[in-house]
Amino acid sequence: MLDIKLVPVLLGGDLNSYNVARAFHEKYGVKTHVFGRYPIGPTKDSRIVDFHVVPKLDTDDIMVAEMRNFAEKNGGAALILLGCTDDYAAMIIRNKDRLEDKYICPYIDAELMDKLVSKAVFYEMCEKYGIPYPKTKVLTSEYSEGDFSEDSLGFSYPIIVKPSSSIAYWKHPFDGMKKVYTAENPAEAEKIVDEIYGAGYPDKMILQDMIPGDDSNMNVLTAYSDKDKKVKMMCLGHVLLEEHTPKGLGNHAAIITEHRPDITAPFRAMLDDVGYRGFSNFDIKYDPRDGSMRAFEINLRQGRSNFYITAAGINIAELLVRDNFLGETLDYTECKESHLWHTIPFGVVKKYVHDAPSLEKAKKLKREGKSKTSLWYAYDLMRSPKRLIWVAEHMRRQYGKYKKYCK
Repeated sequence: MLDIKLVPVLLGGDLNSYNVARAFHEKYGVKTHVFGRYPIGPTKDSRIVDFHVVPKLDTDDIMVAEMRNFAEKNGGAALILLGCTDDYAAMIIRNKDRLEDKYICPYIDAELMDKLVSKAVFYEMCEKYGIPYPKTKVLTSEYSEGDFSEDSLGFSYPIIVKPSSSIAYWKHPFDGMKKVYTAENPAEAEKIVDEIYGAGYPDKMILQDMIPGDDSNMNVLTAYSDKDKKVKMMCLGHVLLEEHTPKGLGNHAAIITEHRPDITAPFRAMLDDVGYRGFSNFDIKYDPRDGSMRAFEINLRQGRSNFYITAAGINIAELLVRDNFLGETLDYTECKESHLWHTIPFGVVKKYVHDAPSLEKAKKLKREGKSKTSLWYAYDLMRSPKRLIWVAEHMRRQYGKYKKYCK
């Protein structure tokens, strides 16, 4: 048992928050306080979450005032503050000097954040550390029609189109927003870029070679760097299936953990060299054309699917507590055991995962009891009929969503 009064505080209310809250509850039996602008399903009617509604939480001064007020009411508690979206993580980083007298804020500084959140700068760092990434052209708002031709790009259509800064992108909403866009020809690519810049987006745009292959070519890598800015944990996950709704496109829905030191080593070197702190998360895709594993971006936080790590035996809450509150020196560890995590019904996994070896491995892990799903947490469903009904209905609806969007 801990001899401190541990109080985790999270910003955001989605599955990311619930995954972190469950890790804290499984290891330490504590309830997590989650702050968000409005209640949403994953953290609603939960016995392991105390949800606080703050309509303007996405405003820096209001967020800081709320956090300081909460800290005053919980004097003497061991408080740790985590952001569960890109935007909230960035807010904590920007305001660390106004929060660190009350909270542990395990994040990098704003100067390093400004470099890493730009995909354009991240790809420059990949060059330095020998990390493959997709062929890419970077556009500014001064683009011209000729920038979209295949001769100018150096690769052929269809291509991927996405903002260099996802934080800035989501601050300028418009109808039909997507996390990532696909363009079949130069005219379509230019139209997408026109629409994004027309909504007020101020940063660079990325035009990128589309790596062939379905969801099962995707991988996710999560790392934790301690207070001495050294990587102490890495966990690689082979993605079997992603979400396919327009705003959920790219969110992981089923993952099997794998041990691939050949993949993780250059990422570890990069994080150690730049002096990283806290959780980092990378999207990586296998390119069947040359057998490489190409990195797309870095997220300055734990990923939405972070329970794949806890489910595989490395509890992320324990890493945070041992490093920040117990003063322990963490040994470096990589996840070596294969484990299946899924946030959708296994029936959906069986129907929509078309990579036969991966599906057979998933079935084997399921039979062996080496699988978990985030929302089916017995403790949280007992004596909570509202939550049980919501989780059951949420799962049922996944069949319809995949039928509609996963072509």
